[in-house]
Amino acid sequence: MSPRPRRSYDQYCSAARALDAVGDRWTLLIVRELLAGPRRYTDLHADLPGVSTDVLASRLKDMERDGLATRRRLPPPGAAYVYELTARGRGLLPVLEALGAWGAGELGERRPTDAVRAHWFALPLLRALREAGAAQGLVEVRLEEGDFHLHADAAADPAEGPVYGEGAAPGEPGARLVLDAATCVALGRGEIGLPEAVRGGRVRVTGDGPAAKALREG
Repeated sequence: MSPRPRRSYDQYCSAARALDAVGDRWTLLIVRELLAGPRRYTDLHADLPGVSTDVLASRLKDMERDGLATRRRLPPPGAAYVYELTARGRGLLPVLEALGAWGAGELGERRPTDAVRAHWFALPLLRALREAGAAQGLVEVRLEEGDFHLHADAAADPAEGPVYGEGAAPGEPGARLVLDAATCVALGRGEIGLPEAVRGGRVRVTGDGPAAKALREG
């Protein structure tokens, strides 16, 4: 499928130019998924409930054309194609963080039709760790909805690797956090800080790394 002709607002404004590239529906959510590192098309489709195969393929082509993502083939035995963000695409991390902070108050009660994935809480928790002075090293997070891990150091530099990943941490994390989705939402809304949630027993922290020590001492 060839990429669509570029659509433009035809306005000499940086915000308008940005929206020319990422203003289409689903594009920023694809960026959110690719912040976890290289993903296969099937993985992206599974974690973007509601997107059609045609729309997903079209958006990925557009992102390649606009220099936000690249497609490459994994070496054997994988031999699958994966998509990953370029440095320009990774530069959208603070945009997504700001958008998530702005939209946190819109969550309200979870609707019966709402899909949820544990790693969708990664960016709000990363911001909470940063505000607590604990955004350091590898952090594993356990929710009823599943586990994910954060690469807090990588989040500080768009040239580094994945910002987060699904499942348990790939190595020994400096901190493990156990909490529930309601606490994640409260942290995202700014209703409670992470050190306060730790002191109040809403977040259980284990580990001996800098992040765990900062949260216990906060």
